[in-house]
Amino acid sequence: MCILAALLWAAPIACAQADQREDFLAGRTKQCTGCSLSGENFKRRDLSGADLTGANLRRANFHDARLAGAKLAGVDLTEANLNKANLSRADLAGAKLNEAMLYGAILDAARLAGADFTEALMGTARFLRADLAKAVLRNADMRKTRLDGAVLSGADLSGAALDEALLRDAQLDGAVLAGVRLMGADLVGARLTAADLRDADALRANLRGADLTGANLAEANLRQANLYEAKLDGAIFRDTIMPDGTKQP
Repeated sequence: MCILAALLWAAPIACAQADQREDFLAGRTKQCTGCSLSGENFKRRDLSGADLTGANLRRANFHDARLAGAKLAGVDLTEANLNKANLSRADLAGAKLNEAMLYGAILDAARLAGADFTEALMGTARFLRADLAKAVLRNADMRKTRLDGAVLSGADLSGAALDEALLRDAQLDGAVLAGVRLMGADLVGARLTAADLRDADALRANLRGADLTGANLAEANLRQANLYEAKLDGAIFRDTIMPDGTKQP
């Protein structure tokens, strides 16, 4: 009896979800919370303000799509194509973006706290004033990304490539940057208090006025880096290559 009742209740729910999915794919609605849309093609679709909270979007194609202000918290975008997509002000808190492609994507002021970008490819993407607190960006390709004013407090960027990235006034306090590539990166005024920069390559990086108080710079390469007016109180130097090429201590 209980099983029959459960089946009777489940049937209309399943039908409603199927109808919602069909309506979303047909463009009749912008709401499809929890839907399974893996592998679907939304190239150049206008999904501004769409609600896809908790949806399965693995390997979906959102190339050049408009997702400004979209609700995407907790979605699975593993291996999805988001190249050139506009995700400004979108909510992607806790989303999975492992190995996703975000070349040239716009994520200005997006909420990305706790999102997982492990091994994501997002060169030249824009994250101006985005919230990436405690996000996971391990081994991500972030070359020439724009992260000015972004919040990356407590984020894990170990092994990430940030060559020539713009991180002016970014907040990286307590962030893990072990083994990160920061060659030619602009970190003017960035906050890196207690950040882990062990074995980081900051060749020719601009750290003018940056706050590196208590940062771990063991075995980091700071050759030709600009440390003018940088705060280094309590920073750890061990086999660190300094701007003039000498090793400290």
